[in-house]
Amino acid sequence: MATTVNTVTGPISSDDLGKTLVHEHFFFGYPGYQGDVTFGKFDREEAIRVGLDVAEKVKAHGVRTVVDATPNECGRDPEILREISERGDIQIVCSTGYYYEGEGAPAYFKFRAALGPAEDEIFEMFIKEITEGIGGTDIKAGVIKLASSKDVITDYESMFFRCGAKAQRETGIPIITHTQEGTMGPEQAQLLISEGADPRKCQIGHMDGNTDVAYHLATLEHGVNVAFDRFGIQGIVGAPMDEARTATLIGLLGLGYTDRILLSHDTVNLWLGRPLVMPDSVAQLLANWHPTHLFENIVPKLKQAGVTDQQIETIFVENPRNLFDPQPVREAARAEATLER
Repeated sequence: MATTVNTVTGPISSDDLGKTLVHEHFFFGYPGYQGDVTFGKFDREEAIRVGLDVAEKVKAHGVRTVVDATPNECGRDPEILREISERGDIQIVCSTGYYYEGEGAPAYFKFRAALGPAEDEIFEMFIKEITEGIGGTDIKAGVIKLASSKDVITDYESMFFRCGAKAQRETGIPIITHTQEGTMGPEQAQLLISEGADPRKCQIGHMDGNTDVAYHLATLEHGVNVAFDRFGIQGIVGAPMDEARTATLIGLLGLGYTDRILLSHDTVNLWLGRPLVMPDSVAQLLANWHPTHLFENIVPKLKQAGVTDQQIETIFVENPRNLFDPQPVREAARAEATLER
């Protein structure tokens, strides 16, 4: 039986997700952008215009659903996402969660933790946003977003991981994560599972920040899913070039992990705050960081390497559905496929 998925326009069946991008940002701002109102005043209509443009572009490649991974403190606005969804005729799943300590807004819950039971408050926030709605709306979060730092899961971040696992146990919704610069994938998986999370409903993100196959296998051995979800980000923030991450992906597919891999871009389609100005060298590296890069450039390379249409279908359609609604036959099917190879 299919399960229910919270989207910004209401619940849908997991069977209706269709082709899905599992980690994007219609708009995003690093905490602090709210104070730069003199030069970076928020333009709601521009956010909607950009969102509708993204919707049209990805729909042209058959995408029906986008998971918006924007954390609570980084400009998440479910009402704007709902308007984009309604006007753009695209399904959007929004998140509940906080970003990693180094680039998030740790002062608030660290202050509360020093005074009282912050973890109880975080858990309460997760549950209400998943089961009742975000803020004063009836828009419910469909995934829990968690994040960790480079080479460490800090005490601050660990609070959110514990609460996320507990909230998943109570609500059944997936957890998606941010790993920083190709580190802490196995450690995230181990922590979540030790706190009772269902590994089949955990997507360890930004795994394509690391091209060491052993790192991926050490994460996959926990039974979680891994996301190669930063295609187009190359040469900055520790990210490898697309050619290298594509080779790693092909290797994992060849090892029989097709049903445990998800793909996306982690695009920021509108930066909140004042307009972002990139050096020419960075802009050149990021020339393909847009929400159709996978379909226009990466999927053709996968097919040239022998990846089948069925594998592509599994990655973009079946795996997102199974993230929300795990099928008991998945592990047996993967084991059988591995033996055949």
